[in-house]
Amino acid sequence: MTDPAGATTAPPAPTTLGELRATGATFRPVKAEIRANLLARLTAGEPTLPGLVGFDDTVVPEVERALIAGHDLVLLGERGQGKTRLIRTLVGLLDEWTPVLVGSELNEHPLHPVSVWAHRQIAEHGDATPVGWLHRSDRFGEKLATPDTSVGDLIGDVDPIKVAEGRTLGDPETVHYGLVPRTNRGIFSVNELPDLAERIQVALLNVLEERDIQIRGYRVRLPLDLLLVASANPEDYTNRGRIITPLKDRFGAEVRTHYPLELADEIRLLHQEAQVSWGAGADSAPDAFGAPVVPEHLAEIIARFARLVRESSHVDQRSGVSARFAIAGLETVTASAVRRAAIAGETRPVARVVDLPAVVPASRGKVEFADSGADPDDERELEILEHLLRQATAQTFRARCAGLDLTGLQEHFTGGETVESGELVPAPALLGQLGTIPKLAELLGRLGVPEGEQSAEQAAAAVEFALEGLHLTRRLAKDTDGGRTVYGA
Repeated sequence: MTDPAGATTAPPAPTTLGELRATGATFRPVKAEIRANLLARLTAGEPTLPGLVGFDDTVVPEVERALIAGHDLVLLGERGQGKTRLIRTLVGLLDEWTPVLVGSELNEHPLHPVSVWAHRQIAEHGDATPVGWLHRSDRFGEKLATPDTSVGDLIGDVDPIKVAEGRTLGDPETVHYGLVPRTNRGIFSVNELPDLAERIQVALLNVLEERDIQIRGYRVRLPLDLLLVASANPEDYTNRGRIITPLKDRFGAEVRTHYPLELADEIRLLHQEAQVSWGAGADSAPDAFGAPVVPEHLAEIIARFARLVRESSHVDQRSGVSARFAIAGLETVTASAVRRAAIAGETRPVARVVDLPAVVPASRGKVEFADSGADPDDERELEILEHLLRQATAQTFRARCAGLDLTGLQEHFTGGETVESGELVPAPALLGQLGTIPKLAELLGRLGVPEGEQSAEQAAAAVEFALEGLHLTRRLAKDTDGGRTVYGA
């Protein structure tokens, strides 16, 4: 996906304060800048927050209203709902380039200096004051809230070296600024806000309301110009004692995120985020293995699997099941196909149903079970995940192959014949056991295989899916022993 904050043009020409004034440039606050750019995108019918899947009718309008109103906001949602992605996407609403005083720790606008240092620079150099240009990608700061985060990390502290040089403690120039002031004229994010200690939360009160900061009892009058965005788990945010009430009150808007509401959005998110190809090059896989194929029905199974796990009564609903669960699952299935192709000599890796079991142990650590207790039963938890994976496969089979006549495929087994598959069985070996497969073209069409791409590997993936579907609908038997699978009547 293209980075919306990436540089697309060269920085403007002015390099001094005089040249900047000659262009007619004016100063505008960050929130006014974001509002203007957001309204311009809305007027032009362009996506305001590109790359966010499934939020178009729910989260995005709420965020747009908050930004137009000039509110600082907090995003509430379980893990893996795209909160951090949303926050970083906001950077794309900043101007691509903005002028700054060269050497300013606070990214000060040449026409709106706020520090003692900046006023002195302009008084000494006048129109010759050096001006630089800051790209919007450098106007974003973030801090993962942890219990050991200090006021100095976020706001700043007195620099003992500057004091030793002869400055007084009350001199603003003795301050070593923290992350928040250094993100002045930008967007600052505090991830997992409730994990901040209460005394650190207090330090943010002035930032959110009065827009100034206090350091070691000294008030440093800095009219900070920034958008503050925080993220939090809803349970932690609403739990009394985890976040102080005055800080809640100072956020202008609370926005609830969610997992994809529709299956189609879940699949679209998988295709957008999962890394399932590695291209060609010295540091990547050989060409034959760098572009594996993941059939649509496999992506749908993984998406349904993630949704079933989220809805399961065995899973802790307060923790949620991250979108990364499905993303990692699809990447694992792809890797299994590439491994088989490398070992068995397949021309091109194509993921098959036989690759799905690898998802369960790989994804186990991403799920918090509600009834695991102090002594979790790993075997039982794996059985739950395996059952839900079979359920997802059966749902996909019914959705994609409903009404498709597969009696011709079933008839192959009437005489007691069997078909052996496995994670290392190549496509030609699987197809060779079946001979001519009735209605194969129709099956491939149902599974979304484009004409012209109907290779032996694609055919094997479709046939194996049909065999598994027939087994799950109790029309075929199946025997599994390690990595070996045998289908029969």
